[in-house]
Amino acid sequence: MPRVKRGVTARAAHKKVLQKAKGFRGRRKNVFRIANEAVMRAGQYAYRDRRDRKGEFRALWIARINAAAREHGMSYSRFMNGLKKAAIALDRKVLADIAVLDKPAFSKFVERAKASLGA
Repeated sequence: MPRVKRGVTARAAHKKVLQKAKGFRGRRKNVFRIANEAVMRAGQYAYRDRRDRKGEFRALWIARINAAAREHGMSYSRFMNGLKKAAIALDRKVLADIAVLDKPAFSKFVERAKASLGA
């Protein structure tokens, strides 16, 4: 079996990792072994946080809806319950957008929610 010289392949693999480690501090950016560990860890964080981001946005939308609902004297949970009973099916992203950008329209949703609760 012939001898395989893999310098070209190894260098290409190392370059790929070091390219991803650009901007890291200290030896994490230019020493392959350390950079490789840092890049792998960064990938794990990125994978995890892509999923966490969804929950963070949901929490933000809920906080915005809650703040807007309380301006009209209603809690978030009662508001959402009222919308459900009024058969208004808007997701939290859209509701939060309306709460921030179109206050008169949001107040109409609050009125409909109050009416459906019988309050």
